[in-house]
Amino acid sequence: MGHGIVVQNLGKKFSTYASDRPRTIMQAALRGFRGLSAAHDFWALRNVSFEVQPGEILGVLGHNGAGKSTLLRLIGGIGRPDEGDIQLRGRIGALLDLGAGFHEDLTGRENLLVSALIGGLTREEALARQGEIIEFAELESFIDNPIRTYSTGMGMRLAFSIAIHTDPQLLLVDEHLSVGDIGFQAKCIARVKALRDQGCAIMLISQTPKQVREVCDRALLLKQGRVAAYSDPETVIGEYEAAMHPDQKPRLPQSARRGEPVLGAQIALTGIELQPQAPFYNGDPLTVELSYRCWKPVSSPIFSIRISHESGAVCLTTNSLTAGLQPSILPGVGRIQLQLERLDLNGGKYFISAGIHSAQWQSLLDYQDLPQPLVVEPTPVIEGLLHPPARWSWMEHSPGPEKQQPVVDVDPAPSPSLA
Repeated sequence: MGHGIVVQNLGKKFSTYASDRPRTIMQAALRGFRGLSAAHDFWALRNVSFEVQPGEILGVLGHNGAGKSTLLRLIGGIGRPDEGDIQLRGRIGALLDLGAGFHEDLTGRENLLVSALIGGLTREEALARQGEIIEFAELESFIDNPIRTYSTGMGMRLAFSIAIHTDPQLLLVDEHLSVGDIGFQAKCIARVKALRDQGCAIMLISQTPKQVREVCDRALLLKQGRVAAYSDPETVIGEYEAAMHPDQKPRLPQSARRGEPVLGAQIALTGIELQPQAPFYNGDPLTVELSYRCWKPVSSPIFSIRISHESGAVCLTTNSLTAGLQPSILPGVGRIQLQLERLDLNGGKYFISAGIHSAQWQSLLDYQDLPQPLVVEPTPVIEGLLHPPARWSWMEHSPGPEKQQPVVDVDPAPSPSLA
């Protein structure tokens, strides 16, 4: 079937200029044409390589300015790279700037047809699909009004609907999957998954780890224009969250997990294991076992464990200090367990994180996430995260005097007179 998108050693360079650079030919001539050259160059992207297979969604994460949008624009043909190579196989559908091609004086229907033609459909195909596009965008009552009368959300919904109905084989989505209200967002995500199942290769930029977990098969983390991580979504999300909160979640390199000594490191988590692993049901006991490797003596470390729902809500945070467990650890390897007699959680996905802190919580020595979520099998739907054992019972009910129905004596009909 071949690769959908192949990027090899991609690099893009931009120039910056001095603030007092001449703005006109006259100014340049008066200054002897000095100061026209760039003050310096910087690389927005450098040595970026990855592949996206047909039928796969790649999530791209990174802080603002990391080069995410520049990467998508180069793949979409907006600009040329200064280094490396981009190979594409198939028709591209790009959502780089929703509604950028709309003309405000044309109606929504007219803009729909023009955009569909630009997206690669024939006139007959565009006319045949306009009903489906309008229905998906939920704009039946407004489609013949000028675009200038649309709200921002209405225009974005129309643009998104057009893009996903042009049969793209390669789809580029730049942070626009959260279009409209919650219901419409769910519809968008479902449609993107359907395109993937049809063999479309999809690149999705997102600042929402939950969204990447939900829809992506692999993930890429950009940091200052370079690839910082390229792996399964859970691993990359862990690196992304650590980069966004370095003071809260320091992480040792993977070499430490394999037991290789790291300069300055005292102790590292080398694994998190659950018993049972699957299936897990509400009310089951759960054991979380942490394994570690120590290089230098650590006095009274504190081990912490957190269980959180996929929505981000924290369900449980506990630590070894509350149990009075304060060991002094010598160089070597070891394990520590948290045993929960029962875990009363609603059905869904839960994520487990563990940390090692120095005595008195002075610093965080290491932090690690369980790569795969704990999946609690479906339970009867109740609101909230907890699903404790509960029983409803109907107690005896005796209405008070004021609630009693009045008693009415009804005399029987008189017997016929025998006289």
